[in-house]
Amino acid sequence: MQETVLRLATALPGFLLGIVFHEWAHARVAKGFGDDTAERMGRLSMNPIVHYDLVGTIIFPMIGIMMGGTMFGWAKPVPVDPRRFKSINSGIFWVSFAGPLANVLVAILSAFFLAIIATQVTTDFGFNSILFKMLESSIYINIILAVFNLIPFPPLDGSKMVSTFLDYEQARKYEELQRFSFLFILLIWFTPILGYVMTPALMMGRGMANLFISLLG
Repeated sequence: MQETVLRLATALPGFLLGIVFHEWAHARVAKGFGDDTAERMGRLSMNPIVHYDLVGTIIFPMIGIMMGGTMFGWAKPVPVDPRRFKSINSGIFWVSFAGPLANVLVAILSAFFLAIIATQVTTDFGFNSILFKMLESSIYINIILAVFNLIPFPPLDGSKMVSTFLDYEQARKYEELQRFSFLFILLIWFTPILGYVMTPALMMGRGMANLFISLLG
């Protein structure tokens, strides 16, 4: 139990920041393209409460922690009305890309601050170890969130980006795959498939942290 609580404490900050910033980025870029739907519904916010989803924000992440894995989940998707975009295809593409990009930025910032802890803070600082673990978890969690959401399977962000390059009929047939989305997620999450996708990305995250450490050391 103590180990589970420790994993939860070190993973939760990076996880919450990741899913909230992800949805905020969708809402902010949508507003930039002319759709203020999310803002009018109070979703252009970094407040975790307005983005909370029972399964994605609590149940699924807790299962991951209790099984000894990485905390993973999602927030409630922000409402977007592409009809209000100044340019529909560009709007859909960049609004969709904004979420994963936000997670990449969080991972980069986490790697930078981890490097500061590793090189500039003395080991006798009381919170050195816990901060290091929090930042390390944040790197991995946000890279996983970014890469996972870029998978081009509906309704993930990657599929919406791909759909902007398809004509209407192709996009309609492509979006019909969404009916199999739950099975698809189970397939890649409980088989080695996801590992093949994530391993190179996680190695890049580790390499990014080492790069910052070498620059600051």
